[in-house]
Amino acid sequence: MTTDATGADITEQAFASLRATADPRLRELLTGLVRHLHDFARETRLTQEEWERAIAFLTATGQACTDTRQEFILLSDVLGLSMLVETVNGDRAPGATEATVLGPFHMTESPVRRLGDDIDLVGGGETCVVSGRVLARDGTPLPGAVVDVWQADDKGYYDVQQPGVQPAGNGRGLFTADAEGRFWFRTCVPAAYPIPTDGPVGGLLRAAGRHPYRPAHIHFIATAEGHIPVTTHIFVAGGEYLDSDAVFAVKQSLVHDFAETDDPSLAAMFGVPNPFRLARFDLVLERAV
Repeated sequence: MTTDATGADITEQAFASLRATADPRLRELLTGLVRHLHDFARETRLTQEEWERAIAFLTATGQACTDTRQEFILLSDVLGLSMLVETVNGDRAPGATEATVLGPFHMTESPVRRLGDDIDLVGGGETCVVSGRVLARDGTPLPGAVVDVWQADDKGYYDVQQPGVQPAGNGRGLFTADAEGRFWFRTCVPAAYPIPTDGPVGGLLRAAGRHPYRPAHIHFIATAEGHIPVTTHIFVAGGEYLDSDAVFAVKQSLVHDFAETDDPSLAAMFGVPNPFRLARFDLVLERAV
């Protein structure tokens, strides 16, 4: 079979090879992928050398993945794909907490902790208390809701990035909300940080002239029976990079004050020195259909 200058017949042959795919959704996804990849190659006149470099880049990305590092999620994040997938699937009902990206560091299981526990196992950072409630959209508390938390330390590193420096589980906790849907924990104010740049994704950012920084934030996943889970962050108001997050994940509703609080009685209640920083954040879940 001859091939025309545009390769259109190759694309048609690739489409034809997928028509027997039994799963209709898989057939739709593969056909769409072939269509866009072939159009990309035609529109950019992709060279053989560029194709080989792309294959080498993807190979290196896979080789950089470990049990505690997900370079492909990082690649998806910096290309905006992670946030785009979240956005096109994030048709949340009004009032529900907005979702954002999972990120590449939810790689280990968070240790179960009691309400009020300190997830900063190293110390040295600025003391902070995070408190809130898990609620249904009508304001009804969701007792027994589970809140999974993970964050970088005050220097911008996650525990999995510094196995010889931070103890496993530092900055992480799995909390169960009380009878009124409340949760609270002690920690340090997280720092803005660069995503890992020692792998293929870092090389891509440098080639594109992009910075690798994320604004300071704490990750949450909230789940409750009969409700749709939400994966989200809270971002520290007033911090750097809120307008230029390397993974495009900032939403205004998720930017919260970590207010400096001078209240000896409140400090005593939470078991922290006074003054301290206090962040309040309610997680509002949509009922499952």
